[in-house]
Amino acid sequence: LVTVGALSAAVNLLMLTGPLFMLQIYDRVLTSRSEATLVALLAIVVYLYGLKGLLDGLRGRILSRVGAGIQAALDERVFDASERAARGPGHGLRSGRELGELETVRTFLASPAPGAILDLPWTPFFLAVIFVFHPLLGWLAVGGGSVLLVLALVNRWATKAPQELATALSADAERRAEDMRRQADTVRSLGMSGPLRGRWKAVREAALDRGMRASDAGGGLTSASKAFRLLLQSGMLALGAWLVLHGELTPGAMIAASILLGRALQPLEQTIAQSALIQRARAGWLSVSQLLATTPLPPRPMSLPRPEAELRVRDLAVPSPDRRHALLQGVSFDANPGEAVAVVGPSGAGKSTLAKALAGLWPPAHGEIRFGGAELSSYGDAFYRNHLGYLPQEVVLFAGSVAENIARFDQGASEEAVVRAAMAAGAHEMILTLPDTYDTLLEGGSGGVSGGQRQRIGLARALYDDPALLVLDEPDASLDDAGTEALNRAISQAKAAGRTVVVMAHRRPVLAECARILVLEGGRMQLLGPSDKVLPRIPGYRRPQLAAVGERGALAGAGEGKADSNAAGDADGN
Repeated sequence: LVTVGALSAAVNLLMLTGPLFMLQIYDRVLTSRSEATLVALLAIVVYLYGLKGLLDGLRGRILSRVGAGIQAALDERVFDASERAARGPGHGLRSGRELGELETVRTFLASPAPGAILDLPWTPFFLAVIFVFHPLLGWLAVGGGSVLLVLALVNRWATKAPQELATALSADAERRAEDMRRQADTVRSLGMSGPLRGRWKAVREAALDRGMRASDAGGGLTSASKAFRLLLQSGMLALGAWLVLHGELTPGAMIAASILLGRALQPLEQTIAQSALIQRARAGWLSVSQLLATTPLPPRPMSLPRPEAELRVRDLAVPSPDRRHALLQGVSFDANPGEAVAVVGPSGAGKSTLAKALAGLWPPAHGEIRFGGAELSSYGDAFYRNHLGYLPQEVVLFAGSVAENIARFDQGASEEAVVRAAMAAGAHEMILTLPDTYDTLLEGGSGGVSGGQRQRIGLARALYDDPALLVLDEPDASLDDAGTEALNRAISQAKAAGRTVVVMAHRRPVLAECARILVLEGGRMQLLGPSDKVLPRIPGYRRPQLAAVGERGALAGAGEGKADSNAAGDADGN
């Protein structure tokens, strides 16, 4: 900063070269008619302008490298903080655009805007020099500059709201178009193209209308500012000429004052012209700073050995995104090595919330989750990479090959480990039918494969590297009978290997491998115990679909089997 400040001072002092040169030309060379003086002055001016260009370029390079340095220093921190902030239940409340905003800060520092801002404090200096030539010239410069500033602020005020609305509407139109593109088959099959296109067009036209309003308002004021700027320059020359006629000013001073006026107003005009970028950079920096302040670096985790597959959950409570109520409350249960526990309940009962808490995604507001005797939060990324297998309700695949997705993009993954995980998930034969088998490239999101194929690849990814804890959120949602059989075999093999398995179940077949069942309703425990004792207490358990167990009042007759957080294990002893 000191170097940039010193360079700015030198550049602005060298800006006096032009006015002083004109002053000497009109007041010395033309009166003396000395060619030698002209050549000498021209040589000095060439040197000084060359030095100014060099120093100005150096200042720009330094500022550009400062921006690149800031981005390089914060890129990984912002990336990690964004990823950690997206894990919690309130991640939808964040913009998630901090990396782009950091790029905006870098772009700002590489633009002419910082140079204009650094030159702004020199505007009073140049106005003071004009006052030295003559006070009337100085007051004209101050008054004209004030009018230009007011016009620029009015322009900004008149265009800000419609331009922001136009930008928001344009983004909304783009999202609608992208949704139609992603769901083109559904749109076509249901005949929704016309209505959706109509909604898109309405938003698009609204964005265009607001943009035109902003352009009209800004264009008129911009034209007025340009016209007044030219008028001010001419007014400065006219006033200077009048003073020359009255013997109060020399011709050289008249020209020099006109040049100084342009130099005094230049940083102000540039700053106003770059105001939109300045505002975006400021907002971006505030957003990045807030993210880093609210998502500090996690403490360095201890290097813990592979945990024993023993899960203990006590009085667990998980808050809603707005933290006004609990999505889960008073949940307690144990899962021992070699055991599979099923969690059942209606939609919205809290099954997926519990799965995300067990996977370390949503931190509890109260209670604890212990695995292998240690708090789940005490484990670092190595635990989640090597010892946890998580299959979310909605499987998302990443751009890359099938093998890379199964191996969690582990650069050191062996082909044998990938194939072993795929075979354990019953996905090996299916993968062999793909165009390039394990090397088939997948798209981001859905992966460009069917729901059942995506589910099997996701299960293979969860089973990769033989994790100690498996958390499966409705793993049979998109599977056929063969896929369900393969899923049950995978759960059986995990139990035989001494692993702990927690399954969020929505259908009856997957319960065959689960020794105990936890029933949730409204985010609270209702029943917990051995499968053969809990199932008969759930009305409708004989149906293939277990969604019916959560119908309102369905558990009203559970009687003494109903569990609370203080008696979570009562059903085990019945």
